Amino acid sequence: MQSDAESHHDDDQAVEPTKLPTPPDGGTRAWLHVFFCHMVFFNTWGVTNSYGVFQQYYTQTLGHPPSDIGWIGGVQMFLLFGIGVFSGRASDAGYFRHCFVAGVILQVLGMCLTSLGTRYYQIFLSQAVCVGLGNGLIFTPGLSVMSSYFQKRRIVAVGLSAAGAATGGIVYPATVNALLYHSSVGYPWTMRILGLIMLITHIPPIVGYRPYLPPRSIGPVVEWQAFREKPFVFFVAGMFFNFWGLYMAFFYLGIFARETIHVTDSLNLLILLNGVGVLGRTVPNFLGERFVGILNMTIIVSIISATCVYCWAAIHNSTGLYGWAVIYGIAGGGAQALFPAMATRQTSELDKVGTRTGMVLSIVSLACLTSPAIQGALIERDGGKYLAAQLFSASSIIVGAGFLMLSRWSRVGMMLKVKI
Repeated sequence: MQSDAESHHDDDQAVEPTKLPTPPDGGTRAWLHVFFCHMVFFNTWGVTNSYGVFQQYYTQTLGHPPSDIGWIGGVQMFLLFGIGVFSGRASDAGYFRHCFVAGVILQVLGMCLTSLGTRYYQIFLSQAVCVGLGNGLIFTPGLSVMSSYFQKRRIVAVGLSAAGAATGGIVYPATVNALLYHSSVGYPWTMRILGLIMLITHIPPIVGYRPYLPPRSIGPVVEWQAFREKPFVFFVAGMFFNFWGLYMAFFYLGIFARETIHVTDSLNLLILLNGVGVLGRTVPNFLGERFVGILNMTIIVSIISATCVYCWAAIHNSTGLYGWAVIYGIAGGGAQALFPAMATRQTSELDKVGTRTGMVLSIVSLACLTSPAIQGALIERDGGKYLAAQLFSASSIIVGAGFLMLSRWSRVGMMLKVKI
């Protein structure tokens, strides 16, 4: 028979939680996962950032108004974020590789099926739904696994990863522009080549991605306790309104340039907008981590982004529009990159990062779903003019910045010099 002391010791062992390993915060394996996550952003957010090239092409060829075409990009982005609450929790539970491989298959399959599409519903189902589901299955798991390798340097690591949205936003539209508008390749083979690029660039992550933390087999899909935390609620609300306005330029800048200012090769603007985003997705994260504070930096770039969108309405020539694209590409890219960095910091428990990140992304996805269609409808209602859509987008970002200020206030009060 066990003594009372032995029994007490066994009970303590039974209830003692599993001790999680300390993140390495560097080293070859950790930085390799930053590269893998960079390619995840390249093939998910980079594809979404490139949708402006398809918005322009489909508006010209499918015979549907901009608001209808906007739903394709909106649903794709909605699924990129929206199913994160499920794929993030599945990743935490030990099903990372299942989600990732299935997501890659759906992405490439969706691109191939899109190449066969000739009608709106066919392209919607393949490019919006199939590719979007694939995006969602790899994005949140890829981000949460990479984040688990870092603690102090996580913001910098997420910023370098998020730069993949900019590099993808250069490669994909440049490829479409070259093949679709400056060669005889045609639309079907253009989409197949995009699928091939996607497959090849996914090979390193498929081979090398390895979860750092042990699986967490229990726990809810949604942590309702988070909605009792004011900083969390205000942060989610802030990013919802931010993303209601941030993506107008990425979807409609090319059409605006062609129809309003009569820029002949308007797709170069989209490439420039994404290209300068390499700076926007890395420098603000570094400055926020080292000097300003990540939440403070998010508020700053949100205000700058809103100001840029308000100023967009005053631009009437190509020189001004190119200059505007540089400034907004940096500010808007910063706001986009700081968002996943902040999302991974909404809990101090590393084994819950995937679940919390998925919750944040799923809520913000509703803004991504509706914003392109709302902006397109405003453009139609305004007779092809963009002022109403620009005011809606800029005002949404301002409201988002206000909620982020409330999130800051709920953490540190009115102290202005606190790095947070």
